[in-house]
Amino acid sequence: MLSASANRIVTKIFTPVENTTALDPLISGLQKAVRAIVPPGEVRDVLHGVPAGHPVHPVLVQIPLGTWTSAALLDLMPGTENASRRLIGVGVLAAAPAALTGATDWSELHEQQMRTGVVHWAANLVAVSLYAASYVQRRRGRDASGKVLSYLGLAVASAGGFIGGHLAYHQAAGVNHAEEVPHVIPTGWNAIGSLDDFPQGRVTRSAVGDVPILVFRDGERLSALSDRCSHLSGPLSDGDLVTDADGSACIECPWHGSTFALADGSVRRGPATAPQPTLQVRQAGGRVEVRMPNAG
Repeated sequence: MLSASANRIVTKIFTPVENTTALDPLISGLQKAVRAIVPPGEVRDVLHGVPAGHPVHPVLVQIPLGTWTSAALLDLMPGTENASRRLIGVGVLAAAPAALTGATDWSELHEQQMRTGVVHWAANLVAVSLYAASYVQRRRGRDASGKVLSYLGLAVASAGGFIGGHLAYHQAAGVNHAEEVPHVIPTGWNAIGSLDDFPQGRVTRSAVGDVPILVFRDGERLSALSDRCSHLSGPLSDGDLVTDADGSACIECPWHGSTFALADGSVRRGPATAPQPTLQVRQAGGRVEVRMPNAG
Protein backbone atom coordinates (compact mmCIF):
# COMPACT_ATOMS: atom_id res chain seq x y z
CA MET A 1 0.00 0.00 0.00
CA LEU A 2 2.83 2.35 0.90
CA SER A 3 4.58 1.52 -2.36
CA ALA A 4 1.45 2.27 -4.41
CA SER A 5 0.95 5.59 -2.63
CA ALA A 6 4.57 6.56 -3.20
CA ASN A 7 4.29 5.69 -6.89
CA ARG A 8 1.20 7.86 -7.24
CA ILE A 9 2.99 10.77 -5.58
CA VAL A 10 6.02 10.41 -7.85
CA THR A 11 3.76 10.21 -10.91
CA LYS A 12 1.93 13.37 -9.89
CA ILE A 13 5.23 15.19 -9.41
CA PHE A 14 7.10 14.11 -12.51
CA THR A 15 4.43 13.58 -15.18
CA PRO A 16 3.57 17.30 -15.38
CA VAL A 17 7.28 18.15 -15.57
CA GLU A 18 7.91 15.65 -18.37
CA ASN A 19 5.02 17.08 -20.39
CA THR A 20 5.52 20.80 -19.71
CA THR A 21 6.20 22.34 -23.11
CA ALA A 22 6.67 25.73 -21.43
CA LEU A 23 10.20 24.57 -20.57
CA ASP A 24 11.08 23.94 -24.22
CA PRO A 25 12.27 27.47 -25.16
CA LEU A 26 14.65 27.44 -22.20
CA ILE A 27 15.79 23.93 -23.07
CA SER A 28 16.42 24.87 -26.69
CA GLY A 29 18.63 27.80 -25.68
CA LEU A 30 20.56 25.77 -23.13
CA GLN A 31 21.03 22.91 -25.57
CA LYS A 32 22.50 25.23 -28.19
CA ALA A 33 24.80 26.77 -25.58
CA VAL A 34 26.08 23.39 -24.39
CA ARG A 35 26.68 22.19 -27.93
CA ALA A 36 28.56 25.41 -28.69
CA ILE A 37 30.73 25.10 -25.59
CA VAL A 38 31.43 21.40 -26.19
CA PRO A 39 31.26 20.74 -29.96
CA PRO A 40 31.44 17.20 -31.40
CA GLY A 41 34.89 15.69 -31.10
CA GLU A 42 37.21 13.86 -28.74
CA VAL A 43 36.60 16.19 -25.79
CA ARG A 44 32.85 15.72 -26.06
CA ASP A 45 33.27 11.94 -26.27
CA VAL A 46 35.41 11.98 -23.12
CA LEU A 47 32.74 14.01 -21.30
CA HIS A 48 30.08 11.54 -22.42
CA GLY A 49 32.25 8.68 -21.12
CA VAL A 50 32.94 6.90 -24.41
CA PRO A 51 36.47 5.79 -23.32
CA ALA A 52 35.05 4.51 -20.02
CA GLY A 53 32.23 2.58 -21.66
CA HIS A 54 29.56 4.30 -19.55
CA PRO A 55 28.61 7.88 -18.53
CA VAL A 56 31.11 9.54 -16.20
CA HIS A 57 28.66 12.07 -14.74
CA PRO A 58 27.40 9.67 -12.02
CA VAL A 59 31.00 9.07 -10.96
CA LEU A 60 31.95 12.74 -10.76
CA VAL A 61 28.90 13.74 -8.70
CA GLN A 62 30.17 11.53 -5.90
CA ILE A 63 32.85 14.10 -5.07
CA PRO A 64 30.64 17.11 -4.26
CA LEU A 65 27.98 14.95 -2.64
CA GLY A 66 30.58 13.10 -0.58
CA THR A 67 32.35 16.22 0.63
CA TRP A 68 29.11 18.00 1.44
CA THR A 69 27.73 15.02 3.35
CA SER A 70 31.00 14.75 5.28
CA ALA A 71 30.84 18.47 6.10
CA ALA A 72 27.28 18.05 7.37
CA LEU A 73 28.45 15.35 9.78
CA LEU A 74 31.46 17.37 10.93
CA ASP A 75 29.22 20.36 11.59
CA LEU A 76 27.59 18.33 14.33
CA MET A 77 30.91 18.12 16.17
CA PRO A 78 32.78 20.91 17.95
CA GLY A 79 36.13 22.15 16.68
CA THR A 80 35.66 21.02 13.07
CA GLU A 81 34.87 24.38 11.47
CA ASN A 82 38.01 24.54 9.32
CA ALA A 83 37.63 21.00 8.05
CA SER A 84 33.97 21.56 7.18
CA ARG A 85 34.78 24.77 5.33
CA ARG A 86 37.48 23.09 3.26
CA LEU A 87 35.25 20.17 2.38
CA ILE A 88 32.53 22.53 1.25
CA GLY A 89 35.02 24.44 -0.88
CA VAL A 90 36.23 21.23 -2.52
CA GLY A 91 32.64 20.25 -3.22
CA VAL A 92 31.86 23.58 -4.87
CA LEU A 93 34.92 23.27 -7.11
CA ALA A 94 34.17 19.63 -7.94
CA ALA A 95 30.63 20.53 -8.95
CA ALA A 96 31.93 22.23 -12.11
CA PRO A 97 33.24 19.14 -13.96
CA ALA A 98 30.27 17.12 -12.70
CA ALA A 99 27.92 19.75 -14.13
CA LEU A 100 29.80 19.87 -17.44
CA THR A 101 29.56 16.11 -17.99
CA GLY A 102 25.91 16.12 -16.96
CA ALA A 103 25.08 19.01 -19.30
CA THR A 104 26.88 17.27 -22.17
CA ASP A 105 24.83 14.10 -21.66
CA TRP A 106 21.63 16.10 -21.16
CA SER A 107 22.05 17.93 -24.47
CA GLU A 108 21.58 14.63 -26.35
CA LEU A 109 18.40 13.34 -24.67
CA HIS A 110 14.79 13.28 -25.84
CA GLU A 111 12.20 15.90 -24.91
CA GLN A 112 10.73 14.37 -21.76
CA GLN A 113 14.16 13.52 -20.40
CA MET A 114 15.43 17.02 -21.10
CA ARG A 115 12.51 18.59 -19.26
CA THR A 116 13.19 16.50 -16.18
CA GLY A 117 16.90 17.13 -16.62
CA VAL A 118 16.57 20.90 -16.66
CA VAL A 119 14.74 20.75 -13.31
CA HIS A 120 17.50 18.49 -11.98
CA TRP A 121 20.02 21.00 -13.28
CA ALA A 122 18.19 23.94 -11.65
CA ALA A 123 18.05 22.18 -8.27
CA ASN A 124 21.77 21.46 -8.38
CA LEU A 125 22.54 25.06 -9.36
CA VAL A 126 20.62 26.25 -6.30
CA ALA A 127 22.46 23.73 -4.12
CA VAL A 128 25.88 24.85 -5.39
CA SER A 129 24.91 28.50 -4.83
CA LEU A 130 23.89 27.76 -1.26
CA TYR A 131 27.16 25.94 -0.60
CA ALA A 132 29.17 28.74 -2.18
CA ALA A 133 27.38 31.22 0.08
CA SER A 134 28.03 28.93 3.04
CA TYR A 135 31.75 28.89 2.23
CA VAL A 136 31.84 32.70 2.06
CA GLN A 137 30.04 33.02 5.39
CA ARG A 138 32.40 30.58 7.03
CA ARG A 139 35.41 32.47 5.69
CA ARG A 140 33.97 35.58 7.34
CA GLY A 141 33.74 33.73 10.64
CA ARG A 142 29.97 33.46 10.50
CA ASP A 143 29.85 29.73 11.08
CA ALA A 144 26.28 29.61 12.33
CA SER A 145 24.78 31.08 9.17
CA GLY A 146 27.27 29.05 7.14
CA LYS A 147 25.94 25.85 8.69
CA VAL A 148 22.34 26.83 7.98
CA LEU A 149 23.17 27.54 4.35
CA SER A 150 25.03 24.25 3.94
CA TYR A 151 22.20 22.21 5.44
CA LEU A 152 19.79 23.96 3.09
CA GLY A 153 22.19 23.15 0.28
CA LEU A 154 22.28 19.48 1.30
CA ALA A 155 18.48 19.33 1.29
CA VAL A 156 18.28 20.88 -2.19
CA ALA A 157 21.12 18.66 -3.48
CA SER A 158 19.28 15.61 -2.16
CA ALA A 159 16.13 16.71 -3.99
CA GLY A 160 18.22 17.20 -7.11
CA GLY A 161 19.65 13.72 -6.68
CA PHE A 162 16.14 12.28 -6.37
CA ILE A 163 15.20 13.96 -9.64
CA GLY A 164 18.39 12.63 -11.20
CA GLY A 165 17.46 9.14 -10.04
CA HIS A 166 14.10 9.45 -11.76
CA LEU A 167 15.83 10.64 -14.92
CA ALA A 168 18.29 7.75 -14.90
CA TYR A 169 16.19 4.85 -13.65
CA HIS A 170 12.63 5.73 -14.63
CA GLN A 171 13.31 7.58 -17.87
CA ALA A 172 16.40 5.47 -18.69
CA ALA A 173 18.73 8.35 -19.52
CA GLY A 174 22.33 7.21 -19.79
CA VAL A 175 21.62 3.49 -19.64
CA ASN A 176 22.57 0.97 -22.32
CA HIS A 177 19.43 0.50 -24.41
CA ALA A 178 20.87 -2.53 -26.20
CA GLU A 179 21.97 -4.48 -23.13
CA GLU A 180 19.08 -6.95 -23.26
CA VAL A 181 19.66 -7.96 -26.90
CA PRO A 182 21.97 -10.95 -26.18
CA HIS A 183 19.40 -12.24 -23.70
CA VAL A 184 16.34 -12.08 -25.98
CA ILE A 185 17.82 -13.24 -29.30
CA PRO A 186 16.69 -16.85 -29.94
CA THR A 187 19.55 -19.25 -29.31
CA GLY A 188 21.36 -21.07 -32.08
CA TRP A 189 21.59 -20.14 -35.74
CA ASN A 190 18.63 -18.15 -37.07
CA ALA A 191 17.87 -17.80 -40.80
CA ILE A 192 17.25 -14.21 -41.92
CA GLY A 193 17.10 -14.65 -45.69
CA SER A 194 19.29 -15.33 -48.70
CA LEU A 195 22.35 -13.39 -49.82
CA ASP A 196 20.29 -11.65 -52.51
CA ASP A 197 18.09 -10.13 -49.78
CA PHE A 198 21.04 -7.96 -48.72
CA PRO A 199 22.15 -5.55 -51.46
CA GLN A 200 25.85 -4.89 -51.88
CA GLY A 201 27.21 -1.90 -49.97
CA ARG A 202 23.93 -1.14 -48.24
CA VAL A 203 22.43 -1.46 -44.79
CA THR A 204 19.33 -3.65 -44.55
CA ARG A 205 16.96 -4.05 -41.64
CA SER A 206 16.07 -7.60 -40.71
CA ALA A 207 14.95 -9.34 -37.52
CA VAL A 208 15.64 -12.37 -35.38
CA GLY A 209 12.40 -13.18 -33.66
CA ASP A 210 11.15 -9.85 -32.36
CA VAL A 211 14.62 -8.30 -32.26
CA PRO A 212 15.46 -5.94 -35.13
CA ILE A 213 18.95 -6.26 -36.51
CA LEU A 214 21.02 -4.35 -39.04
CA VAL A 215 22.84 -6.24 -41.79
CA PHE A 216 25.59 -4.74 -43.95
CA ARG A 217 26.98 -6.51 -47.01
CA ASP A 218 30.50 -5.87 -48.25
CA GLY A 219 31.07 -8.27 -51.15
CA GLU A 220 30.52 -11.75 -49.79
CA ARG A 221 31.10 -10.56 -46.23
CA LEU A 222 28.12 -9.76 -44.03
CA SER A 223 28.08 -7.87 -40.73
CA ALA A 224 25.11 -7.90 -38.36
CA LEU A 225 24.43 -5.93 -35.20
CA SER A 226 21.50 -4.77 -33.11
CA ASP A 227 19.45 -2.17 -34.94
CA ARG A 228 18.43 -0.27 -31.79
CA CYS A 229 21.07 2.29 -30.82
CA SER A 230 22.48 1.70 -27.36
CA HIS A 231 22.09 5.41 -26.59
CA LEU A 232 18.31 5.88 -26.93
CA SER A 233 17.12 3.02 -29.16
CA GLY A 234 17.31 4.99 -32.41
CA PRO A 235 16.88 2.93 -35.61
CA LEU A 236 20.44 2.58 -36.88
CA SER A 237 19.32 1.11 -40.21
CA ASP A 238 17.78 4.51 -41.01
CA GLY A 239 21.15 6.18 -40.45
CA ASP A 240 23.96 7.01 -42.85
CA LEU A 241 26.91 4.86 -43.77
CA VAL A 242 30.12 6.74 -42.95
CA THR A 243 33.81 5.94 -43.03
CA ASP A 244 35.93 6.35 -39.90
CA ALA A 245 39.42 7.86 -39.88
CA ASP A 246 40.95 4.38 -40.14
CA GLY A 247 38.80 3.51 -43.14
CA SER A 248 36.33 1.37 -41.23
CA ALA A 249 32.73 1.27 -42.41
CA CYS A 250 30.45 2.72 -39.74
CA ILE A 251 26.79 3.48 -39.21
CA GLU A 252 25.65 6.82 -37.80
CA CYS A 253 22.48 6.92 -35.70
CA PRO A 254 19.90 9.26 -37.25
CA TRP A 255 18.72 10.52 -33.87
CA HIS A 256 21.80 11.82 -32.07
CA GLY A 257 24.75 10.98 -34.31
CA SER A 258 26.28 8.10 -32.34
CA THR A 259 28.59 6.19 -34.65
CA PHE A 260 29.42 2.48 -34.52
CA ALA A 261 31.85 0.31 -36.47
CA LEU A 262 29.90 -2.21 -38.52
CA ALA A 263 32.57 -4.86 -38.09
CA ASP A 264 32.40 -5.11 -34.31
CA GLY A 265 29.81 -2.60 -33.04
CA SER A 266 32.41 -0.51 -31.20
CA VAL A 267 31.59 3.12 -30.45
CA ARG A 268 33.48 5.49 -32.72
CA ARG A 269 31.63 8.62 -31.63
CA GLY A 270 29.17 9.42 -28.83
CA PRO A 271 26.85 10.26 -27.21
CA ALA A 272 26.50 6.47 -27.01
CA THR A 273 28.99 4.92 -24.61
CA ALA A 274 28.06 1.22 -24.92
CA PRO A 275 28.89 -0.77 -28.08
CA GLN A 276 26.22 -2.35 -30.24
CA PRO A 277 25.76 -6.11 -29.74
CA THR A 278 27.10 -7.91 -32.81
CA LEU A 279 26.01 -11.24 -34.23
CA GLN A 280 27.97 -13.94 -35.99
CA VAL A 281 26.95 -14.45 -39.63
CA ARG A 282 27.31 -17.49 -41.87
CA GLN A 283 25.92 -18.73 -45.17
CA ALA A 284 24.52 -22.25 -45.12
CA GLY A 285 22.58 -23.95 -47.89
CA GLY A 286 21.91 -20.69 -49.68
CA ARG A 287 20.62 -19.06 -46.51
CA VAL A 288 22.11 -16.32 -44.36
CA GLU A 289 22.05 -17.23 -40.68
CA VAL A 290 22.99 -15.28 -37.56
CA ARG A 291 23.51 -16.02 -33.90
CA MET A 292 24.88 -14.36 -30.83
CA PRO A 293 28.57 -15.12 -30.22
CA ASN A 294 29.13 -18.21 -28.06
CA ALA A 295 25.50 -19.20 -28.48
CA GLY A 296 24.60 -22.80 -29.04
